[in-house]
Amino acid sequence: MSAGTDWQGSVFEVRLGAPGHGGFCVARHEGRVLFVRHGLPGELVRALVTEDRGGSFCRADAVEILEPSADRVPATCPVSGPGGAGCCDFSFATPQYQRELKRLVVVEQLRRLANWEPEFTVEPIPVPAAVPLAVLGAGVAQHGSARVGAPGRVGSVATHLADGLLARPDVVTPSSDSTVSRAESAGAAVASIDDAVAGYPAGWRSRMRLVVDADGRAGVHGYRSTEVITDLRCPQPMPGAMSGIAEKKWTPGADLVVAMDGDGLRHIVELAPAPVDTRNGRGRNGGDRRSTNARRAAAHSARAEHAVEGSGRTAQYVAGRRWELSATGFWQPHYGAAQCYSDVIAEWSQAATGALTWDLYCGVGVFAARLATQTGPTGQVHGIESARTAITEGRSSLRDLPWVELTADRVERWITEQPSTPPDVVVLDPPRAGAGKDVIAALAARTPRRIVHIGCDPAAFARDLGLYRAAGYEPAALRVFDAFPGTHHVECITLLEPA
Repeated sequence: MSAGTDWQGSVFEVRLGAPGHGGFCVARHEGRVLFVRHGLPGELVRALVTEDRGGSFCRADAVEILEPSADRVPATCPVSGPGGAGCCDFSFATPQYQRELKRLVVVEQLRRLANWEPEFTVEPIPVPAAVPLAVLGAGVAQHGSARVGAPGRVGSVATHLADGLLARPDVVTPSSDSTVSRAESAGAAVASIDDAVAGYPAGWRSRMRLVVDADGRAGVHGYRSTEVITDLRCPQPMPGAMSGIAEKKWTPGADLVVAMDGDGLRHIVELAPAPVDTRNGRGRNGGDRRSTNARRAAAHSARAEHAVEGSGRTAQYVAGRRWELSATGFWQPHYGAAQCYSDVIAEWSQAATGALTWDLYCGVGVFAARLATQTGPTGQVHGIESARTAITEGRSSLRDLPWVELTADRVERWITEQPSTPPDVVVLDPPRAGAGKDVIAALAARTPRRIVHIGCDPAAFARDLGLYRAAGYEPAALRVFDAFPGTHHVECITLLEPA
């Protein structure tokens, strides 16, 4: 890039290459890399550069699809197009191709960061057998959910964006020069809209966090932006989760947590506005990276909570056991994910009766409970979590399992303070950034017989896997789940054993 060149606002015609980690495809123009969202591999698009900070790459949106992929379908989300939110960045691809895109990204991360090239598929999260129909809405379309079977709903979502807020990519048919809407052009690739979204599990998200703008309207942040988008028609929330929220006025600057629990009840908790750093006159509208990061940190700091609907205490069920926890606490977003991951851990851990086991980053102890059923009362299960509220709630839910000990501590510190007795099985589900070299080195030094490692970021997961391999552990199995349908996010679980 020559000095002084700035591509922001420029439009280039480019051919999209492989998917990259983060929900974009890689393209190249005049020696620079473009990370292009809203396109699929192989498509010829016109890409609008949305961010150029210099250097070897910039970010762009596909604003016109000149040669669409056969895997392109009408988008199921009306708010995540160019200029919109970052929620459903794969919603314009078939469910099958969404999973293939995720597989390709995981393959590349594992190859590059862990020197491992396994064969696997990306699996959908199964619907738990115990989920009541009230939780799933019995297939009835509700406000805020674009579900198959709602007459006209999918078509309107695909073709009529909210009051011109967003600009969807136009699609040019290969047989003519005329530009048509995405919904009209999709007929060349799929038989019908129902076929296009058949099997797409709209309404899978059980917990949502919204922000409130200065006018008291609830919404979500725009992609890489603090702008609030108040169109709540994203298809991710479970049926009924968003009903009535758009029509109400909320406290400006507050956050809203909406949680659908295992009994099918909705809880809405309003979190008081975060303190705002107004130094340099920036306030909430500050535009630099430092002020943006400061606002995000403030948004997740301790804030006063007020239950607007429901008790604010959610009931959740896994493997026949009930947990009660705050609606603002952590629970897997996909209503079936906790049961799914717990089942994989139960299958792979195979802890012996009377064994010592660890559940690191344990939250409220969902995996600790499964380990406890294997070790029995003569065993020991240690769960470690830095969030004290989660430990308190977990202890209450597992009080009938006295051989489970949940401790509020930092994982890296707790491991180094343990006696030399090797644990039989260790399960860990670290934050998005991964466990990191210090934790993995300390863990490998304790020589557990088996390790089950979970990761929600494929790059961090692959880096951790490379660290395990360097420390003498090898992956023996891998499962990858489409735990966030319609998005680029994916969940990986691996079983590791000494080499």
